[in-house]
Amino acid sequence: MADWLVEHGIGETRALLVRGGQAIAARLRWPGGLEAGLVEDALLTERAKGSGRGRARFACGEEALADRLPRDAAEGSTLRLEVTRPRMAEGARIKLAQARPTDAPPRPAPELAGTPVPRFPPGLWEDLWAEAADGTVSFSGGALAFSPTPAMVLVDVDGTLPARDLALAAAAPLARAIARFDLGGSIGIDFPTLPAKDDRRRVDNALGAALNEWDHERTAMNGFGFVQLVARLERPSLLHRLHHDAQGAAARLLLRQAELVAAPGALLLTAHPAVLARLTPAWQAELARRTGRELRLRPDPALAPAGGFAQAVAR
Repeated sequence: MADWLVEHGIGETRALLVRGGQAIAARLRWPGGLEAGLVEDALLTERAKGSGRGRARFACGEEALADRLPRDAAEGSTLRLEVTRPRMAEGARIKLAQARPTDAPPRPAPELAGTPVPRFPPGLWEDLWAEAADGTVSFSGGALAFSPTPAMVLVDVDGTLPARDLALAAAAPLARAIARFDLGGSIGIDFPTLPAKDDRRRVDNALGAALNEWDHERTAMNGFGFVQLVARLERPSLLHRLHHDAQGAAARLLLRQAELVAAPGALLLTAHPAVLARLTPAWQAELARRTGRELRLRPDPALAPAGGFAQAVAR
């Protein structure tokens, strides 16, 4: 039996679906800004004549793209909207959040569901974080390389096995990675080219079986080995978070590491200056409150963003 466990961290909430001591799925929430499920009255700031789409500003000041607008909704009017997708960072570009009209009563975005725990079982979050940050998932005879792009997440299947065997062997690891990284939206998979239709059909069947419990649509493999998956996208995946805001993700990981330090003394956080710059005063105050310790920060430009560490030092 699998159970969702939830860690309420500093600057983020983490959830893991754990079965048999293994993390089989994950969720990551960074509070602040518009989130899927939020229902609120917003100001319609822009709408082209005759269009069912426009822009609306919420109470927090963030704007969203609104679709399915009623005909009588004019610029400057207020209407109730439900956020269906938060804004998404894609390199230097930011895609606005999306929303649509609703008759539902106002409500905040939902929290991640699960059993709150002080800490996940040792190693589960650390291994998942490292795997998502690297973007590579290895399996016997091959590997999957994940690349988030503005259009879709691309997955390259590569390895030393014969083409058909490699494609078949990749199906189950791919399904596991999709759940562990919390992927949604459009996903393109570049399998090895398989000229024989029977081979492509076998891979399609294997992929369908592996993804049986995931709500999605997919194309059949084409003659070049390409398959596209499409699923509902409600939040940025772990892959997107760690690749498009590596410094913010590293800052939150550093705070988590600091909470785990057991030795007595003040807490010294050593990291790249850009990572330390992401530690807001509120986060530092919360870490001091949770640990009851004095905090010290030491910048080290030689460290990679994910190379920061926390340790106890003499006061």
